[in-house]
Amino acid sequence: MNKNRYALIMAGGVGSRFWPVSRTEFPKQFIDFFGVGKTLIQSTYERFLQICLPENIFIVTNESYVELIKEQLPQLSENQILAEPMMRNTAPCIAYGSSKIAQLDPDAVIVVAPSDHTIGNQKAFVKSIEQSMDAASQHNCLITLGIKPNRPDTGYGYIQFNNEILAGNEEIHQVKTFTEKPNLELAKSFLQSGDFLWNAGIFIWSAKAIIKALERHLPDMHEIFTSGKTSYNTPNEKAFISNAYQLCTNISIDFGIMEKAENVYVLPADFGWSDLGTWASIYEMAEKDYVGNAVIPSEQVMMYDSSNCMVNVPHEKLVILQGLHDYIVVESNNTLLICPRSEEQNVKNIVADVKAKFANKFI
Repeated sequence: MNKNRYALIMAGGVGSRFWPVSRTEFPKQFIDFFGVGKTLIQSTYERFLQICLPENIFIVTNESYVELIKEQLPQLSENQILAEPMMRNTAPCIAYGSSKIAQLDPDAVIVVAPSDHTIGNQKAFVKSIEQSMDAASQHNCLITLGIKPNRPDTGYGYIQFNNEILAGNEEIHQVKTFTEKPNLELAKSFLQSGDFLWNAGIFIWSAKAIIKALERHLPDMHEIFTSGKTSYNTPNEKAFISNAYQLCTNISIDFGIMEKAENVYVLPADFGWSDLGTWASIYEMAEKDYVGNAVIPSEQVMMYDSSNCMVNVPHEKLVILQGLHDYIVVESNNTLLICPRSEEQNVKNIVADVKAKFANKFI
């Protein structure tokens, strides 16, 4: 296995769209949504063991989740857990992780990925990552993975590519545009054009290339994290990062670098990807009965004249549903949520209302 390959797994989100199962103190990346005996972050970590040495896998998370990381991934050393003192979006997170890894290995090639995605075809995923890492090690470029769309989905960002390819890599195309979540008509036109892909939020680059991009497009942030060269991987790192994050702007890597840089490329991929952004995505991935009900767990749930429901309830609870169609029924942490599947995008607004009325009691 190539010793210069590194993975940076981002695990700092709160997953409010999966409330009430996902909460601020115990967000979705630490939950086993499918009852398979592994949480999302554990599955992600195991996936990257096929690509990187164990000591080359780093997790960046909010400092309030460090103990959860240690519990779920006890094999990690303290130095492999990067604790963010506050949420500052993905650009500071990636600048921190890339700078720390570069201090360990200037020749590092890094894959950056969220901790809460699911991958259906592990073999195809590994092939796409390894192909991208090989290309990134040979060229000064920033590579992202684009998922071949099979429907006009309005919940994803899109990447448009052109006919220019990366030298020696006929499958890796230069990026033409990034588009935020489109309306349905625009999404349909993207699908028909054939040159648009879903933005998976998975990035591959050499440490040198991303640091050079930070220097050009986010110079203030580059200066902040470059000043910590002597602190990374030492006892002084925590104090340095605590101060550094106070100085960072809140900006995504997409807006801060990927949409501005000229050396951005995309590899079209198809490996059964889902970002698990909503209960609908859980429903799509879960096993269903003959009338379309996805019930997790199913031991003590009884369904009568009910179809196409997403049900997630505690193991010990007996639940009976009669005459319910196309609904989400979720119970956790002394909270019950029942809402039509067609209105699940409102969950985030519901969470805000609950917080306004009850403070953090149920959040």
